[in-house]
Amino acid sequence: MSDERLDKFFHPSSVAIIGASHTSGKLGYIVLQNFIRENFEGGVYPVNPDTSPIMGKKVYSSVKDLPGSVDLAVIVVPSVSVPAVVKECSDKKIPSIVVISGGFSEIGTKGIILEDKLKKAVKESKGRTRIVGPNCVGVLVPRNRVDTVFLSMERMKRPKEGNIAFISQSGAVGSTVLDWLAKEGIGISKFISYGNGVDVNESDLLEYLAEDEETKVIAVYIEGLKSEGKIFVDILKKVCRKKPVVVLKAGKSQKGSKAAASHTGSLAGSSRIYSAAFKQAGVIEAKNWEELFDFVKAFGMQPVPKSNRLAIITDGGGFGVLATDEAERQEIQLPEPSDQLKKSLQSKMPPHVILHNPMDVTGDADVGRYRYALEGILGSRDFDGAIVISLMQVPTLDAKISDVISEMKKFEKPILACAVGSAFTENVVKAMEARGIPVFPTPERAVNAFSALYKRQKFQNGR
Repeated sequence: MSDERLDKFFHPSSVAIIGASHTSGKLGYIVLQNFIRENFEGGVYPVNPDTSPIMGKKVYSSVKDLPGSVDLAVIVVPSVSVPAVVKECSDKKIPSIVVISGGFSEIGTKGIILEDKLKKAVKESKGRTRIVGPNCVGVLVPRNRVDTVFLSMERMKRPKEGNIAFISQSGAVGSTVLDWLAKEGIGISKFISYGNGVDVNESDLLEYLAEDEETKVIAVYIEGLKSEGKIFVDILKKVCRKKPVVVLKAGKSQKGSKAAASHTGSLAGSSRIYSAAFKQAGVIEAKNWEELFDFVKAFGMQPVPKSNRLAIITDGGGFGVLATDEAERQEIQLPEPSDQLKKSLQSKMPPHVILHNPMDVTGDADVGRYRYALEGILGSRDFDGAIVISLMQVPTLDAKISDVISEMKKFEKPILACAVGSAFTENVVKAMEARGIPVFPTPERAVNAFSALYKRQKFQNGR
């Protein structure tokens, strides 16, 4: 397939909103409002039979009346009208179309018939037009101010620009992820909700994002494949050689599979078959929503380790024990600091500090104690990564801990943090993540994220 046609979804120079509404709160109004609010730099053309202006924009009565060439069309009209509108867009030589409208295969027999008409319209375009959707929220690209998401900015915040691409079969899951990423201050390169996937599917998007220089890690939520299984696995193998792919597969249970079929018209398939294929391809499979968040955050911010030799540094012994338990479950090595390193740290630390692994800098720790520990451990050849647990409730530890941990990126080893608490801690967490240090609310989640990074390293090295 042509990369240029897909590229128009993410880098359009002009956009037509077909079904743009004059009524505030309607989907066609919100989508148009997105492009206006975000100051999209290209042309924005509302289409509606009522040609009175919307938000100061000239309105065109039909697709054929649009001026010049248009790169991207966003269709927000009743489903029965969609096939005809797609044909009009194809005749106008619009290369990329997002069909927001629902009411297709996900609703049963009548919708399947309508979806077949939509597929026919795509086929008849003879390659001129590619479609994302129907039954989706479409595309969000913060860098280029492309936003077809029909949920208002008051209800769903938009994440900033970053290096994580997110592909979601489900618009609801995808939009919730976007809202969460915005809250956490984590940026994205591109977001695509492809819904029923009558044309552009997960395989197409993976191929595109594998070559996308703005994307460091790809996250995928799928219920069932829209592309052929063997093709999908072969593409995954190629993509995983270039960058990490984290997948959350839904519809694993028998009832979950039926729910998927009624949601995006997907047949979910055997979870064991999917998991085996993912492992073979080099995918990092997330077991749940929480892991999906954690893994993409870790991959987006940190390098992979050279080995699984991990150090745990904590100011709370109990949290160190919990991290140790999880490391053992994940088969992560926790080497003892060498006698030379212990001797060096003893000269800088009070005698009650526990210089084992986990290293407990104790409840009267200050930022200096963390600096000594991290400099020693990350500067050692015996460790290839660190979990830093900083419980900010202790009176001697201040917000400068975020600066100290950030300084340690000079060692080019993965550093993951754990901190949990109320407003003071939350501010420290935001400061750390703004500096590229992923922070997790439990030690187990931090260790699990390190394990995901190590799995990526093993795959890259053919182990």
